[in-house]
Amino acid sequence: MRSAPAIRACQRVCRCLLSGFRGQVDGRQPEQLSEGTGSFVGPVRSQAELPRNEPREAPESGGEGSEELVAICQKRRFLSGTKQQLSRDSLLNGCHPGLGPLGIELRKNLAAEWWSSVVVFREQVFPVDALHREPGPSLPVDNGFRLVSAETLREILQDKELSKEQLVAFLENLLNTSGKLRENLLHGALEHYVSYLDLINKRLPFGLAQIGVCFHPVSDTKQTPDGVKRIGEKTEASLVWFTSARTASQWLDFWLRHRLLWWRKVLKLHPCLAPIKVALDVGRGPTVELRQVCQGLFNELLENGISVWPGYLETVQSSLEQLYSKYDEMSILFTVLITEATLENGLIHLRSRDTTMKEMMHISKVKDFLTKYISSAKNV
Repeated sequence: MRSAPAIRACQRVCRCLLSGFRGQVDGRQPEQLSEGTGSFVGPVRSQAELPRNEPREAPESGGEGSEELVAICQKRRFLSGTKQQLSRDSLLNGCHPGLGPLGIELRKNLAAEWWSSVVVFREQVFPVDALHREPGPSLPVDNGFRLVSAETLREILQDKELSKEQLVAFLENLLNTSGKLRENLLHGALEHYVSYLDLINKRLPFGLAQIGVCFHPVSDTKQTPDGVKRIGEKTEASLVWFTSARTASQWLDFWLRHRLLWWRKVLKLHPCLAPIKVALDVGRGPTVELRQVCQGLFNELLENGISVWPGYLETVQSSLEQLYSKYDEMSILFTVLITEATLENGLIHLRSRDTTMKEMMHISKVKDFLTKYISSAKNV
């Protein structure tokens, strides 16, 4: 049976590590990978997704199980960095060393599923792209990060002839005329609104979707002096929906239902999200011959677009239960075990992550089975 830490790790890694897809409706800005819904008479955004300036869920009391979750994700290469660099707060703030190879694949799959669900199969939703910086003067209450040349700033500060008032004036002017790192994707959608409205002959409704990196200030008294802000990063997925005021409430209800259904799908660890689809390992038997068989199957699966974990290359001996627990924690869909029997009659052991059931299958049928399973899972 799958261990409880493994289940919690796989289910919550989608929420905590990949920019925190959320499911709240609010008039504020999005947090991490987030969605938005807008109205023609003024943006009314519904936050529900893609891996930080969005409405946030209330933090889990005491961060129950968070240390265990982070440890498993680091151990299984969802996260990179040392134990000292990783914590629940650093992950939620976007101030951590980054994702490991499995985390990168998981984020890529999650973003691809979101994009397919929101954009690819919808004739009224269009993709947009925008710069990482927002042009224009800053507002009086604007606390975002500005893009300022270090050389220009150094020249102003080293000018001995400037009085204090002149120095302040120069710095204020520099900040007001510098670009700002974006904190969410709403600005890009609004910037492209008019051109896309012309594209569809000024007919509503329609939506603009984008996935991109956003930045936000983070206070960290442990690593920086008082008052100094660090830059936190987040990957945000945004859908801004434009409609008339008359039908805005109906469309909001529609998108809320649609995104909630998509999240059940996601938090149940849909097969399409698995970073690696199958692990190949060896049982008892002549090591060299078994690894040769594994290598042949490895190449065949990769050529057909199926991601594979080459467990047969590891030199540390583990029991079957340890192997299955490890691959469950890595969220791998199937484990294929090549044994001495494979050399004799071509039969392999196939174990499912979701059911923990094991079955015998001829090695020649593995590719077709996995291809059919993954293809049919996309329609679930």
